[in-house]
Amino acid sequence: MSEPDPTTSQLTQDEAAVRDRLLFRWADLPLVTSEVPGTGGTVRSAPEDFRVTELPAYLPEGSGSHRYLLVEKRGYTTRELVQALMRGGVEEKAIGVAGLKDKAAVTVQWLSVPKRYPEAVAELLALPGVRVLEESYHRNKLGIGHLRGNRFEITVRDVAPGALEHARATLAALRARGAPNWFGPQRFGRFGGNAYDGLRVLRKEKVPGGHRLQRFFLSALQSQLFNTLLARRIDRGWYERVVQGDWARKHDTGGTFLVTDAEAESERARRLEISATLPLFGRKVKLSPDDAGALEQAVLDEYELRWAQFAARHGDRRSSRVLLEASEVREDEPGTLTLAFTLPRGSYATAVLREVTKTEVDAPFERAEQGSEDEGALAPGA
Repeated sequence: MSEPDPTTSQLTQDEAAVRDRLLFRWADLPLVTSEVPGTGGTVRSAPEDFRVTELPAYLPEGSGSHRYLLVEKRGYTTRELVQALMRGGVEEKAIGVAGLKDKAAVTVQWLSVPKRYPEAVAELLALPGVRVLEESYHRNKLGIGHLRGNRFEITVRDVAPGALEHARATLAALRARGAPNWFGPQRFGRFGGNAYDGLRVLRKEKVPGGHRLQRFFLSALQSQLFNTLLARRIDRGWYERVVQGDWARKHDTGGTFLVTDAEAESERARRLEISATLPLFGRKVKLSPDDAGALEQAVLDEYELRWAQFAARHGDRRSSRVLLEASEVREDEPGTLTLAFTLPRGSYATAVLREVTKTEVDAPFERAEQGSEDEGALAPGA
């Protein structure tokens, strides 16, 4: 049984309603493959059921002042690996990671430390369930976001009859249409309420935690607005098209341009050559013009917010869809499927799993003690 959120009992009725509107719920986010039945099933029965391999933006050159470690971990957050290196004498700011990886998984990722700390690796190896698979050297520290994406291999147990056929059909549809680039449950915290805390930060109310945590809460509020905007676009039939005023992104080059001929550019969107980007509001990202901007304003109005309230944030644009690459599914034994696919950095495997299973994957409460981490929270700029 889910434990209650202790914060709700301290709120007035009106304020509880505000918080409720800002909660993460899968039910608020429409499916894009609703015509295909779900597989059902259970995810994360054990860490080995959820495997993540980081795809680096570059490999270490073999020489330089920074020691690169390819680390496999089981049952630890990336933060706990960083803390182990700090116990070995490394300053936190000198440790390099490209992204955060889940605790409730078996994950492989690169870390870097200045090579003047040779004893630090021993602290990593002292952690049960941690292995250093490879070592090398490079001229610079590994930077945040220095990864192309992640390869996922996920086992789903206790699936429904016909699950293999349904999973194949869903993955094929996502390859053709693009996967919805939702911010997943990790972004919104244990009780799904981080966006509400972000609203409190905007109001300049006292929120527990230091500056770093407050930035994380504001990111969650930006993410809630993104999810709501994407949901409204799907409801309007705008998922596989662009509209006047959209800022569209080319999937092959990453180039972004203003849509001035929606009908012509929608043909490219249907071929998955381009997708609309949606705002993470900030001083560098204002309301779009025309039809796109009208919907953005409507979503801000829905939450009684104004663009100017985000002026302290830099702002960014995030693609509404991502390419699902190298996807495959197999039935290892009756009632058990294994899915494998690659997503670009900052995208959530739970968005794909939710389409396949049609269940509330990793919903708040369910993972309260599993220590999830959010790779997207590391991305600079928003």
